[in-house]
Amino acid sequence: MRNHLPIAHPWGFPAGLFPVFWEFVAAPFPASSCCQWEWAGRTSAFQTYQVQSSVPEIRTSEWTVEPLDPGDHRAWDDFVLGHPHGSPFHLIAWKKTIEESFGYRPYYLWVREGSQVRGILPLFAVKNAIIGHVLISTPFAVYGGILADSPETRDALYARARALGKDLGVEYIELRNAYPEQCGGEANVSRYVSFAQPLLPDENATLESLPKKTRNLVRKALRYPFEMKYGVKDLRHFEHLYAANMRRLGTPCFPSTYFANLTRHFGGIVDVRETWLFGKPLAASLNFLFRGEMHIYYAAADTRFNAVGPNTFMYFDHLCWAGRNGYKSFDFGRCKRGTGVFEFKRHWNTTMRELPYEVVLIRRKGLPNFSPANPRFDLAIKLWRKVPLWLTRLLGPRLIRLFP
Repeated sequence: MRNHLPIAHPWGFPAGLFPVFWEFVAAPFPASSCCQWEWAGRTSAFQTYQVQSSVPEIRTSEWTVEPLDPGDHRAWDDFVLGHPHGSPFHLIAWKKTIEESFGYRPYYLWVREGSQVRGILPLFAVKNAIIGHVLISTPFAVYGGILADSPETRDALYARARALGKDLGVEYIELRNAYPEQCGGEANVSRYVSFAQPLLPDENATLESLPKKTRNLVRKALRYPFEMKYGVKDLRHFEHLYAANMRRLGTPCFPSTYFANLTRHFGGIVDVRETWLFGKPLAASLNFLFRGEMHIYYAAADTRFNAVGPNTFMYFDHLCWAGRNGYKSFDFGRCKRGTGVFEFKRHWNTTMRELPYEVVLIRRKGLPNFSPANPRFDLAIKLWRKVPLWLTRLLGPRLIRLFP
């Protein structure tokens, strides 16, 4: 088995659209150029706005479906933490990160019965000349969608989202569900899967649990005196490795402000790690540590050193560290079938799970496909790979916001 590198951007941005979208990056691209938003206040990165819900709350004699107020953030997070399908991407920290990094408008809906929270749905409105006007739960996340305590609550949130989409005139609503129970309609996007592995507290047991080919690659990497650095605060090495890996894949990179906002809002839930050898960082990762699960979300390695296996060492170290520290599961993240990343994740004694994403068509007649697997992007990917790294770091952040 080859020592495949995991893709650094889990959403699978339709890569390498430099020649097509030059007009969007040749000049500043403010978020307000495509969306008519009411701005109020300022954060360190972007102006933020007072959310104005254009759909009145839905009430019954027992509960209400209504927009979230800033004063209720704690109650929202408490529900996420207590729900079996809750994820970091449902937390308010993700909402703040996306708002400040990309300027998308949030529509966070929830169901309450008195003081009891019964369900939530995080949504963001994204509007630009490429994908049109859409609602996404949630941008740049692999998991999202409705969290509810009953099918009735789920269906009420689903109906409210459709009404909101019609009121806003969006093309479609995308719900990135992790489990079938979240689906309010039909799971009609089947190209994505995720991989997870149960963790063991003993390093030797973890090694022996791996398939033979992967076990041999790990043993080879363990011969080298790699050094791990946890809790890294200076993200420059991580960002450089990540940007180089994204260029190799033909995909624009995120802005530095995005990673800074992630680490600031999530605090100890996000952990950045580096793998060193020969006095230099050869691999790095950004991970979520959430409710007994370690989720490696962004990862990259220097391909010039593939022969010594920094990527393999990093993944094995993460598995062992998480097992020793009481974590129960390791989430390898999302990928598409038939890719090198799919094969890499499949060979770590993992369990594959289908991701039942939903696209709810409102004005659009057919399902969108902005995946890099779409053949229409092949030429653009090849062209982006030829762009100098320094230029991809300059232009990439302006492009990637067009494809959340």
